[in-house]
Amino acid sequence: MATEGLGAALDRLEQALARVEGAVSAQESRGGETVEELALLKVRHRRLKDSVAQELRQLDLLLAGLPK
Repeated sequence: MATEGLGAALDRLEQALARVEGAVSAQESRGGETVEELALLKVRHRRLKDSVAQELRQLDLLLAGLPK
């Protein structure tokens, strides 16, 4: 059950990333963000996503070890 929650959380993160990237691309096409700013945002998002995924994996391990 905890693994399903982890998968769902990661799916939501992927969907959020797609929305953010789409919004940034739209903003860039209107003359907003620069290429460098977009690259920094992508790196920042990837780090955040990796951090959240790691924390969720640790939580999953903790929950798996709890007595039922």
